[in-house]
Amino acid sequence: MAELPPLTSETIWDILNEKLDDATVNQLVWAALGYRYDPKAQTWDISNVSPDWSQDYPEPPDFIGSRPATVKLTRSIPAEHKQLLKQDLGFQGYKVGEFSPAQARRATAASWLLSRMQTKPAKP
Repeated sequence: MAELPPLTSETIWDILNEKLDDATVNQLVWAALGYRYDPKAQTWDISNVSPDWSQDYPEPPDFIGSRPATVKLTRSIPAEHKQLLKQDLGFQGYKVGEFSPAQARRATAASWLLSRMQTKPAKP
């Protein structure tokens, strides 16, 4: 995986504003979940991934392209963090009828990462 941007408010905005490509957004979430790619073995190391994720996804899922993975990500955001995009960043959401499923999934990834920033050290 390429060098990832740090988990900061600016990075979250870059996800929401589509300044980061889908691959980078996925890699940020994968890293935060504990997925590590071993280039020599050409396999994913899931030893640091929680069992509830590694059982369903032994390889990291495409959060932008997969609704089931995104639903699981949404459900894993603690209730007290569900409004962090709005409360901490002032993100008002996308306008109804003017956003795509991919943008909604990006918002979910951004929300999950922002929640993660509240509870874990910021190192993907």
